[in-house]
Amino acid sequence: MSNCYCRPGKAGISRLDQDKEALMAAVPGVGDLGIFRIVGQPNLNLQIDRTAAARWSINVADIHQDAVQTAVGANAVTQVQQGEARYDVTLRYQQPYRDTREAIENVRLLAPSGERVSLAQLTKISTDDGAEQVNRENGQRYIAIKYSVRGRDLGSTVEEAIAKVNKNVALPAGYHLEWAGEYESQKRADKRMAIVVPVTVLVIFLILYTMFRSYKWALLILVSVVMASVGGPLALFLTHTNFSVSSAVGFLALFGVSVQTGVIMLEYINQLRVRRKLTEKSSREHILEAAVEGAVLRLRPIMMTMLVARWACCPPPFLTPSARIHSAPSPS
Repeated sequence: MSNCYCRPGKAGISRLDQDKEALMAAVPGVGDLGIFRIVGQPNLNLQIDRTAAARWSINVADIHQDAVQTAVGANAVTQVQQGEARYDVTLRYQQPYRDTREAIENVRLLAPSGERVSLAQLTKISTDDGAEQVNRENGQRYIAIKYSVRGRDLGSTVEEAIAKVNKNVALPAGYHLEWAGEYESQKRADKRMAIVVPVTVLVIFLILYTMFRSYKWALLILVSVVMASVGGPLALFLTHTNFSVSSAVGFLALFGVSVQTGVIMLEYINQLRVRRKLTEKSSREHILEAAVEGAVLRLRPIMMTMLVARWACCPPPFLTPSARIHSAPSPS
């Protein structure tokens, strides 16, 4: 699952997330789309009627502090010390006098004239939908849009969604988007692979040169690695598998196995060439014979090496999704 975060600098983010949700629903490959709802909690709002407060000669601060805060919320009246710890002692009305709207409306204040005035006479009370929870990250509020990618590779799907949202949704000042989840992890992995793959090829080349003491043989084996990698995209195409980080790791394993088989083949052919130099045949003939004989005699060990590595990688693609989850290593 990947998430699209909207971190606002002010209220009113639900409408923007609904617009983004509608745009993302039109992107092929996006499924299980939904917004983590944060509204739906009924809130009792009390707006002080200053005209009424002036009529009864009651201060606005008294209405808020005495009636609302002390009666419904809680006010610290003193402290209790236990050892080195200090605890506030709070005071408020008992639950039957504050657990319903009618009870709160009936909370009374003493006016200077001696009359007892209820909150219903001093405030405008309404029940509205408010925030059920407030999600925060790095000190900023956000709403998350969740979705999954099905039948398409993750990278192109999210990039198309980003392009549509950036083009059609105008964010007010103080708002910004962040695309996180698996997409963010894939971007980090792609950056690592952009470093790991060239370094791996360079290290392989240096090891081959150290072994053969020849740029020619080292480059020849690397060419065989490139030719062996042609089957990888073909296999992905035939199996309708999208390229992913796991596929990239598989290609690295393929590079290693190809180098191993190339070294086995080239080393044996070179040994046969040295033996045939003692014969009277031309250089061209003994090179061809050494190549053919080496290919025939090394076929079985190369096939054994390749099949052991390939069959070891075969079980994961055939596992069910639940089995893949249970067999995956736990994150560190």
